[in-house]
Amino acid sequence: MSLSLSITIQRKRAIINANGNDLDATLAALADPTRRKVIDLLRAGPRPAGELAQAVQMSAPALSRHLRVLRAGGLVQAEAGGEDARLRLYTLRQEPFTALQAWLDQVQAFWAEQLGSFKDHVERTTP
Repeated sequence: MSLSLSITIQRKRAIINANGNDLDATLAALADPTRRKVIDLLRAGPRPAGELAQAVQMSAPALSRHLRVLRAGGLVQAEAGGEDARLRLYTLRQEPFTALQAWLDQVQAFWAEQLGSFKDHVERTTP
């Protein structure tokens, strides 16, 4: 494994270790297809809860429970929307997705290393 890859993996491990419980909350929040759909909708930009409820064809109270899980997982945040203080705009937060990507990169690096070791073994033992 190259030095730069090793350093990158060490940095990503630090992010994951610092956010281990956060990663669990992120994965739990993303386990539901409705919440993943909300995440996909928010990738286009901030949206009010009512618009999100309409888009996922769900009642406002039902969607509110999903938004609560997403907020608890740190994936979204609600901000006051413009002139109407009652209006909440939901937006994505980058940090939990960065930690998730770091963890996935670690898993991928593990398998790349395993496959590289297997390739080396096959090349050494094949006449």
